[in-house]
Amino acid sequence: MDVMIMEYDIKRGYYKNLDEGGLQNIMAEIFGDVTEEGDALVSSYGAMRELRVCVLSKSSMSVETESDTEVSDEVALETIRKFNKFLEAATGFNTKQRKDRLNKKAKQGKL
Repeated sequence: MDVMIMEYDIKRGYYKNLDEGGLQNIMAEIFGDVTEEGDALVSSYGAMRELRVCVLSKSSMSVETESDTEVSDEVALETIRKFNKFLEAATGFNTKQRKDRLNKKAKQGKL
C-alpha cells in the first residue's frame, strides 16, 4: 500500500468548471461513487483504494492517493488511464503540461 500526496496547478480560468459541484461531477463520471468528507471529495477505483481531492484555491488542488500494489497489471494500467483522464478534466492541463509544470517547480526549488 502506497500513499502519495501531490499538489496540481489548475489552469487559469478553469476553476469555474470545478465550482458548484463541477469537481464532484467530474469525479463521479470517471470513478463512480464520490462522497464528501469535510472539504475533500473521496472516491476509489481499480488500484486506488482511496482518492482524496481538495481544492486549495482557484489555482491549485491537492490529490492524495492510496494505492493497492497487489492488483494485476491490467487493473493498474486502467487505473492510470482513468487517473490521467481525471487530472486533465480537473486541472485543464494534459499529462505533458502537468509534467513540465512540475519540472519547472522542482528546478525553482518549490517542491
